[in-house]
Amino acid sequence: MFSYRHAYHAGNHADVLKHFVQVQLHQYMNQKEAAYTYIDTHSGAGVYALDSAQAVKSGESVDGIARLWERDDLPPALADYVKLVRTLNPSGKLRYYPGSPWVADEAARPQDRLRLFELHPADARILVQNVAKLEAHKAEQGERARGKRVIVDYADGFVGLKALLPPPSRRALVLIDPPYEVKLDYKHVRDALDEALKRFPSGTYAVWYPVLQRMESREFADRLKRLPAKEWLHVTLSVAGPRPDGNGLHSSGMFILNPPYTLEATLREVMPYLTKVLGQDAGATFRIERGTQLSGTVPKPGIGAAERAGAGRQPVGNARRASPLSGKGSLRLPGQPFGDAARPERAGTRGDGESGAAPARRAGPRPADGQGNQGSAPARPRPEGRPGQPRGAGVPSARPGTARAGDAAGPGKGPRRPAKRNG
Repeated sequence: MFSYRHAYHAGNHADVLKHFVQVQLHQYMNQKEAAYTYIDTHSGAGVYALDSAQAVKSGESVDGIARLWERDDLPPALADYVKLVRTLNPSGKLRYYPGSPWVADEAARPQDRLRLFELHPADARILVQNVAKLEAHKAEQGERARGKRVIVDYADGFVGLKALLPPPSRRALVLIDPPYEVKLDYKHVRDALDEALKRFPSGTYAVWYPVLQRMESREFADRLKRLPAKEWLHVTLSVAGPRPDGNGLHSSGMFILNPPYTLEATLREVMPYLTKVLGQDAGATFRIERGTQLSGTVPKPGIGAAERAGAGRQPVGNARRASPLSGKGSLRLPGQPFGDAARPERAGTRGDGESGAAPARRAGPRPADGQGNQGSAPARPRPEGRPGQPRGAGVPSARPGTARAGDAAGPGKGPRRPAKRNG
C-alpha cells in the first residue's frame, strides 16, 4: 500500500501540468479578499531534492521542469509557475522541486489556511519537518507567526476531507492526487467528490490522475463528468504516444469541478506551448474539454450544439423505458393506449374470434351528456341486430348479453326502455 514514493517522480511532466494548474487556481482564489481553506488530501513530503538518489535514478525531472528552466519565451501564466519554483532555488541552479503543499503556502495569502493530509509514515514525517523549517525561515525574515495557519494531519485525506467541509469562510480549494497504486483509488476519488459536493457544492475541486491503459483510468474522466457539479473542465497532456508494452507514464490529466471561468482561456494559450516543449515524439498532444452538469449524461461525439439543443433532454438509464410519454413500460398517461399504435375498434362479437376480456375503461371523469348529466357516458354505437345486447342510456354492459347492476330504474332516472328483440 505504501510502495509509492513521489521522490522518484518529482518535477516530471505530470508535476508540471498539476502545479501549473494549481498556481492558476490560487491566483483566482486570491482575487477576493475573503480567506479560503486549501485542502490537500495527499500532500507527500512537500519539497523534493532533484539530486537525491531517488530522483537521479529515475531522471524524470530532465524531461519535465528542466526543459522549462532556461526558456525565455514562456507564456505569462507558465512563467508565474516557473517563477514560483525559482523561489525555492535562489542560486539559480535547479536543485529542489516544490510539492503541492509548498506551492500552496507560497501562492496563498497570510489569511488563508492550509490543511495537509499524508498517510505514508515516512513522507508524513518529512512533511512535518519541512513545514517547521518553512515557518522558521519566515520567522527569520520578520514575518509574524500566523498561528495554526498550516496544519499537517497524519491521516487518510479521503476521510479528513469530510470533516472540513463546509469550511468556516465558505471558500475552499481542494486538491486530490492519490498515487493510484491500487485500482480502488479511482473509486475512492469519485466517492469522496460525490460526498464533498453534497456538503459544499460551491467549492473548487481539482483532481490529478494518470492516463493509463487500464480500464479504470480510461473511464475515470467520464465518471467524474456525471458528478453533480455545476461545471467541469478537463485537460490532458501527452508527451509521447503509448508504447506497445503499455509501460511508463506518458499522459496525465487534471479534472476541475467548479473551475474559474478564466482557466479555459489560459489553458488554450499554454497547452500548445507545453506540448511542443515537453513533447518527446510525434504522439505528443493535449486535449481540453469543458461541460456543465445538467442531466448526468455525456454528449455524444459528433453531435453539434444546435442538434443537442433541438433534441431536448433525454431520459437517463431506465427512464426512457418507464417514461409515461413513451407509451411503453408500466407507466402511461390517462387515456393513453398500450403500445405505440392505437388499438383498433372491436368489430365483432366474442363468437367472431375477439378476445373475451372486457374493454379497458379510461381514467378520469366521464364526459357530460346532452342534458349536462355527469353520471353516465353516452352509449357506444353498435351495429343493428347484435344478439342479446340491451340498449339503454347507461354505459354499455361489460359483456354482451349481460345487464349492468345499475341499469334498473331508480330515483332520478327515466323509465327503462325494453330491449329490442331480433327476429
